Amino acid sequence: MPKAQSGEKEAEGNRNLAQTSGGAGGGERESKEEERIRESGQLTLGGSRKGRIHLLSIIGEIEGHENLSGSTKTTKYEHILPELARVEDDQQIEGVLVLINTVGGDVSCGLALAEMLSSLSKPTVSLVIGDSHSIGVPLAVAADYSFIVPTGTMMIHPVRMTGMVIGAVQTYEYFDMIQDRILSFVSGHSQISYEALRDLMHNTKMLTKDLGTVLVGKEAVEQGLINEVGGMKDALKKLYAMMAEA
Repeated sequence: MPKAQSGEKEAEGNRNLAQTSGGAGGGERESKEEERIRESGQLTLGGSRKGRIHLLSIIGEIEGHENLSGSTKTTKYEHILPELARVEDDQQIEGVLVLINTVGGDVSCGLALAEMLSSLSKPTVSLVIGDSHSIGVPLAVAADYSFIVPTGTMMIHPVRMTGMVIGAVQTYEYFDMIQDRILSFVSGHSQISYEALRDLMHNTKMLTKDLGTVLVGKEAVEQGLINEVGGMKDALKKLYAMMAEA
């Protein structure tokens, strides 16, 4: 009886070994994809016959030139920039889908990401699935076409700086220059005018402790910031249509 049990265990072990050997390639690929998602929130959607799409997620706070705390969800711009360069150079990738749920972050790095995204030659679609606050606004409008879910929000407010600030005319002029860069980019990549966007930024009637405006879902469309209210299926459908026309 002990010999029979030993033989059964050996046979089972051989079957497991065969399964492991046969699926090693697939398991390794899955492991690499999981690591890629964990490190940079990016993935290539290649299961469709319609074309390959690069999925880019901008989640949490946009980390800039200084590292944030380990407990903060961040999007690291030094991960995104080279990846977008690779996407532009990869002939097999035909479109880019950007998922956005961010509270904002470093203005310089966020604007650099927006400029990089807007300069891609391949069709791009953005989807605001939660929040697109502060410097997240330029990122949302940087795509060729933009969507926002019905409960998604966009916050427009003046530039803020943490730490000690020198109260001088030059400081004000520097802040004003940064705001002008943001206003110019957003108005240049959406249907809202520079003046209307500036009025939303300096609104004193909505936020209790700050200037600015929060737009929910269709309000962002009505203001001309976002093209359409929709979800994942709408964003993919639009992107596939743009890819077919490209």
